[in-house]
Amino acid sequence: MQHDLPDQLKKAIQFSIDHESAWDRHADGKFGVHVNDPPPWNTLRGPIHDRGPVSGAVAVDGRLLATWGEPDRADLTFSIAKTYLALLAGVAHDRGLLPDPDEPVCARVRGIGFDDAHNASITWTHLLQQTSEWQGHCFGLSDQADHYRAVTFGEPPDGRKGDLRPLRQPGTYWEYNDVRINQLSLALLHLFARPLPDVFREAIMRPVGASENWRWVGYHDAWVEICGQRVQSVPGGSHWGGGMSVSANDQLKVAQMLLDDGLANGRRVLSSQWIARMRTPCALAPYYGYLVWLNAAQRVFPSVPESSYFGVGAGSSFMWIEPGRKIALIVRWLDSQFADAFFGKMVAAIDAVCAR
Repeated sequence: MQHDLPDQLKKAIQFSIDHESAWDRHADGKFGVHVNDPPPWNTLRGPIHDRGPVSGAVAVDGRLLATWGEPDRADLTFSIAKTYLALLAGVAHDRGLLPDPDEPVCARVRGIGFDDAHNASITWTHLLQQTSEWQGHCFGLSDQADHYRAVTFGEPPDGRKGDLRPLRQPGTYWEYNDVRINQLSLALLHLFARPLPDVFREAIMRPVGASENWRWVGYHDAWVEICGQRVQSVPGGSHWGGGMSVSANDQLKVAQMLLDDGLANGRRVLSSQWIARMRTPCALAPYYGYLVWLNAAQRVFPSVPESSYFGVGAGSSFMWIEPGRKIALIVRWLDSQFADAFFGKMVAAIDAVCAR
């Protein structure tokens, strides 16, 4: 859907196409996050699959402006699945299953790794803000796997990735850590007592009008028993494989729901109070909310407004929500070093379109 577009918008889209991810399109090549891990954490534990080209979709004020690439192709989102876990936590909150995110996890979910002296004080907010300092193993992976992890928008670590570091008290240290997010997913699974993909389909994807062409899968050994049924726990990304595969068009519908403050197709999907929590800066990392990246002081993306927030996945995959200009945008397989320039070009192009 690029015909009859204003030249400035076409050029912005072409910029993304011209700056495709350096990852191979075939998953058996230079592909994934695990390849950069030190042993023994540099192996896959769940399935991955080949990717498509740079693809995207953009809407302004609920009106679809353009799609490009293969917007209906279900591709791995990597850490945008973290944002989807935050949405599921919101569903739990709105249903009364998680009334107080500042309550310790072990108050409602016991026997899965939150009961010992160090982990017992960890709250849902700690997990959602990446400040939990949870210690342990989740489906064969130690929290140590992501100690001293460097991420594009966080502070630089003061150690080498995978080296053991002294743990702090929960809530006193921010660290991007996939194992701890997988532990959050396991806790949500026990809270709902249902497979999280089923809850996500029922509570989010069908209400926003998404297709059924997506899947969220776990590691090969990530199976637990819930209410007498064998259920797979899903990860909040694809660091070690598995994760969420979904199309740009379906992702755009989720982004539009967030932009519309939790409403979709005339019905309430998430409470506005929960979305406000998601967008509240973490005291230790003001560029981070509940598993979304915030743009306070335009620190994350200088070329877009401060009000913007993002889901970001390796590879790179971006969900951009800009409330001030009513922009919802998805772009997949864009080289992350060109993301800010692309977003800036899109802001200028959209402003030009809206001024016509």
